[in-house]
Amino acid sequence: MTYPQDPNDPYGRQQPQSGGFQQPQSGGYQQPGYGQQYPGSYPQPGYGQQYPGMGMPKEGPGLAIGGLICSIAGLFLCFLISVAGIIMGHIAYNKAKAGQAEGQGVAMAAFIVGYVAIALNILIVIFFFGVGVTGGFLHR
Repeated sequence: MTYPQDPNDPYGRQQPQSGGFQQPQSGGYQQPGYGQQYPGSYPQPGYGQQYPGMGMPKEGPGLAIGGLICSIAGLFLCFLISVAGIIMGHIAYNKAKAGQAEGQGVAMAAFIVGYVAIALNILIVIFFFGVGVTGGFLHR
């Protein structure tokens, strides 16, 4: 038994003659399943996905600034602090290059100042060792 289709129904549902509702055998409207979208609607992002045009949020330049502070402190205190500044500077620089963080220039300054601080600390140690050695021979 077939039912005539209603011309005003955009979904192609058939109207029964005697009261009940019956889905058409083929060609009718079906609701989209999970992950499908309705016509004219925006796509729903799945787990871990972002909307189009939006990437993962970037980290701030905190690691780069911390590395620069350690490198500058290493100029005046101990070369071990400069080593920490160099390590943090390189990590921050690589993250900034990959687009995961900000502060690429600050990170570069951090490891450059860290290397300069280590070189100056080594020169100061050599200088004081040289003064101590020559000072001991001059007083005899």
